[in-house]
Amino acid sequence: MPKEFYTERDMEDLAKHGVQSLEINDNVVLTEIAFEKARLLGIRLVQNKPENRPDAPIRSYLSQIPAPQPAVPAPSSVPSPAPAASSNNLHDRILTAVHARLGNELNDQLIETIIQRVLASTGMK
Repeated sequence: MPKEFYTERDMEDLAKHGVQSLEINDNVVLTEIAFEKARLLGIRLVQNKPENRPDAPIRSYLSQIPAPQPAVPAPSSVPSPAPAASSNNLHDRILTAVHARLGNELNDQLIETIIQRVLASTGMK
């Protein structure tokens, strides 16, 4: 059976037609952006096979996202940190925050490129 591929545009079209869920199986492939768009549009992705099969393909977009940890409020007596003195310091803080949030299973070169582009687009570097 041929595979069905879904893109961001496909998710928008499904939402426009009132589709509320999409069945995911070995023959359905979503791009990463399509997965995010489905989540934003409220389209539920339903996986119809056991998750522990050894021959199942790894689909990172269907992985469980860990629940966010509650933020610890800062004591009111501690002053707010001063703005970053340089964009390099900001770069390091962003990189540290990304690793803290997403773990170390990241493509460091990709993360570096993204951070550089964001800093450049905001005029920081």
